[in-house]
Amino acid sequence: MIRIIMTPDKNCLTIKLPDSLVGKTIEVIAFEIDQIEETIIADQKKKRIEDINKALNKHRVDLTGFKFDRDEANNYNRL
Repeated sequence: MIRIIMTPDKNCLTIKLPDSLVGKTIEVIAFEIDQIEETIIADQKKKRIEDINKALNKHRVDLTGFKFDRDEANNYNRL
């Protein structure tokens, strides 16, 4: 099951479904809500952060033994 709360900016909307729902009969219901539940927003925010972290994990670098040396960084030949 998926639940998405959004504010569309046009009258045509495309929804990406999980692979587990492909080929199955589904029901889509759209209705106006007066107040967005804070827990739903928090859950969506948490999932979005997890997705971003998962995508960026391959670019992470371990800097535990690194010490910045300002003198070494500024030691270059000037013309």
